[in-house]
Formats: sequence, C-alpha cells, structure tokens
Amino acid sequence: MTDTIIRGGTILTLDGAWKIATGDVHSRGGRIVQVGGQAVPAGRDYEILDAEGAIVMPGLVQTHVHTCQTLARGRADDLALLDWLKKIVWPYEAALDREDVAAAARLACAELLLGGTTAIQDMGTVHHTDAIFEVARDAGLRATIGKAMMDDGADVPAGLRETTRASIDESVALCRAWHGSADGRLHYAFAPRFVLSCSEDLLREVATTARQLGARVHTHASENRDELAAVVRERGDANVAYLDRVGLTGHDVGLAHCVWLEERERRILADTQTQLLHCPSSNLKLASGIAPVPELLGEGVLVSLGADGAPCNNNLDAFLEMRLAALIHKPRVGPQAMPARQVVKMATLGGARALGLDAEIGTLEVGKRADVIVIDTEGPHVSPTDAPYSALVYACRPSDVRHVVVDGRVVVRDRNLLTLDAARASADGRVRARRVFERISR
Repeated sequence: MTDTIIRGGTILTLDGAWKIATGDVHSRGGRIVQVGGQAVPAGRDYEILDAEGAIVMPGLVQTHVHTCQTLARGRADDLALLDWLKKIVWPYEAALDREDVAAAARLACAELLLGGTTAIQDMGTVHHTDAIFEVARDAGLRATIGKAMMDDGADVPAGLRETTRASIDESVALCRAWHGSADGRLHYAFAPRFVLSCSEDLLREVATTARQLGARVHTHASENRDELAAVVRERGDANVAYLDRVGLTGHDVGLAHCVWLEERERRILADTQTQLLHCPSSNLKLASGIAPVPELLGEGVLVSLGADGAPCNNNLDAFLEMRLAALIHKPRVGPQAMPARQVVKMATLGGARALGLDAEIGTLEVGKRADVIVIDTEGPHVSPTDAPYSALVYACRPSDVRHVVVDGRVVVRDRNLLTLDAARASADGRVRARRVFERISR
C-alpha cells in the first residue's frame, strides 16, 4: 500500500474551523491519514513531495465544463449564446468523431490537472461519451460526466438530434457502465442540454430515472435573456420555475449560470438546495451578464465554480474563475463582497458538495480521499505574502501548481504531468481541430 507524503508546506485544511496547519499531509491507499506534523511512512513503499515555500490545499473542483469542446478554442469569439450555439458549437459537435472527442478530452484533462483542478463535472456532446470517460480514467482525474441530451429544438442539427427514447436509453446504459467506476473516481450525471433542446417528456423522465439510478442531473439554465424569453414563449414559464415544475431542482441537480432569475426562482434555488454552477468568464465573454452570486449566497443558495468550455472562455483555468468571482461583484455590492476565503471554499468544498462528494473530498481531513494540490508562492508575482487565501485568489496562476495528487496517486510532479503526454495532446489537438473545421466548411 503506497504512502504519499507532501512535506513541509502551509496547509489550508478548508475544514469547518478554517485551520491552517504546518508540516505534512500523509496519505495511504488513497486516503488521508495525517494532516500536520511530521509524517512517518509505514514501510518502504512511499513517495515524498516537497512543499517548502508552498500552499498545500484540497484540489480545485470545477462543476461545469465541456471537455469535448476543447478543439474549438478560439473559433467562437464575439458571439452571444444562441448564435454561438447555432453558428459554431453545434455544427462543431455534430462533426466530431470518437477520436476527435478523445483528443479534445485529453487536451482538456492535461490543462485541468496541470492547473490544479482534480475534479470536474463535465457535459459531453450527444455522441462518444464513453471516450471522455476513458480519457478521464486514464488521466487520473476525478470526474462526473454525462452525455448531452437533445431531442427537441428547431435549430438542433441532424447530427445531434435524438429521439427521446434513444437519449434516455443511451444515458442509462452509460450510467450503468461508468457510475462508480475507477474505484469510485468516476460518476455519471444525466445531462439534458437545456430546456430549448429537450422535450418535456425527456426532462420529466430524466428527473425520475436519474434518481432511481442514484445519479446527478447537470444542465444549463437562465444564461441569456433571449434564451429565457424563448423558454417563456415555448414552455409558458420562467426557466428555473419550469425546471422545478418538471422535477429538475434539488440537492442532486446542478444548474449552470442562472444569470437571470426572478425573485421566486431565487427562492426555489434556496428552498430546494439546487446547486448553482457559477461561470464568470463564460458569462462575460458571451455577454450574458453577471449572476447575483453575493445575494444568492446570502439567501442560502449553494454556489460552486466552473470554467465552462474552451470556445466560451477560452481556457479551463480555475484560478481565473476564482479571481473573477471575487472581483466582478465588488463594484455593485461593495469591496467586502466575495472575500477571498469564501471564494476558495466555493472552489473546493463548494464544488465537492455540488457533486455530492463532500464526505469524500473538498477538505484536508483524516479519512477523506487524498485529492491534494501544492501551489508555489515564491514567484515574483505572488511574493511576498502572508495571506494564503488572498494569494490564491488574486495572485496565483496555473503555472504555480507544483504537485497534484488525486486519490492518493501523484499525477503531476514538479509541474510535469505523469499520466498524459501534454505536448502530444496539444499537437494532436491542433491537427484534429483543423480537420474538424475543414469538414464543417465543405
């Protein structure tokens, strides 16, 4: 049984007491056995990671990403949501074959792990979701993944449109194949894309079937004013209120964005403990708006963070999402809105809670899974600092991530990714992106 000892850092436990410790974080068999003090391995099979001059903390959790979209980075700038989908993203996704999806996922996993993200919730495209699971498994990432479900909508391309039955059946098969696999590191989430591409029959069946199988639900809601107007026109109610009516709210449901909410919808989110997946970069780039996160937090809504996808961000940088989440609300609410410590908690324990994994990850506590990152704070853009939360939110970058451990396994050591060839993933992504867009243009 391999021991991993992260030695000599400033340890942010993120536990209920906000304890900051010094010394070592020791894991054995994938679980944390010691936090603070000097660890002594049980035998000869151990690895020591140097954390001098660094912050040691729980891995970052991104609760809304689209790894399948990575090959479209830089191809969909300067568009609002519905045009972005219809003109670029849906034609792109319809053109992807299985190897394209795998290449996109490898590139995304490399970026995520090198940047300190140890767990994600991912919405794939309609097809080839098993390829994303395989890549996440081999990369060592903790992931909750679901195929996009799309059985309705006048503008949905033929290559993405499904029948209701086929969409449900394939989702159920994927859930049974992957949910709880890789020693519990991989999970399934049913992923109806959004109301405008899903029939009511599909949404209602997802609400029932996902719960029967113990899976989560991951969708988009109230991102854009034109989207919201179309939902009201087609379904007769505001977006979140409609989702509540068909059974798609609750602690096991994650709603990405929620920029435009009526007062009654804010109450629905709080009362049902529905998870709000806040994606500030994407909301700014698509000109969607800014979700009223400080007020929602004050009302008891559960909020976590995500980078969304490469075509609407254009990166998967959790540090940037923390920085924006802390900054964009201050001009409107005041300088004390979204303090750094609160934002770090959203990016760790908040994300774990949104995935239903807060008993396993999100804090550094004995007995939890060893998802741990080490962040160098000695670079000139961070130093000097004696305020670790401030450093993480306002100064640190993905390139400061020194080591990454997921489930007790070292996946990044001294800034080198051990589970994937990052350079090869980038080169393959460039070639495949060019071919995909050549196919679209024919």
